[in-house]
Amino acid sequence: MARVRSHVWISGLVQGVNFRYYTQKRALRAGLTGWVRNVPDGRVEAVFEGEEAVVADMVRWCHQGPSGAIVERVEERREPPTGEFWTFEIARTPYQS
Repeated sequence: MARVRSHVWISGLVQGVNFRYYTQKRALRAGLTGWVRNVPDGRVEAVFEGEEAVVADMVRWCHQGPSGAIVERVEERREPPTGEFWTFEIARTPYQS
């Protein structure tokens, strides 16, 4: 199966509801690599790399998220996989000092 990379931005009530934690937990369990982080504008951003069907399943889950989340929109951009990741991490928020 082909490896793919999906870059997603999730909007709605997605910060303060453990979205990053549950995303990391699910991604690691599924064998995906990449990262997830909060964005200063209130969205959650993530990059998933792995087998196409597994990445697609993870993106579908992002449309719902964990209990407590209210997902209003998921934007997805497919990118060429880079293989740069060894695991799936919670990354620092951009501009975080």
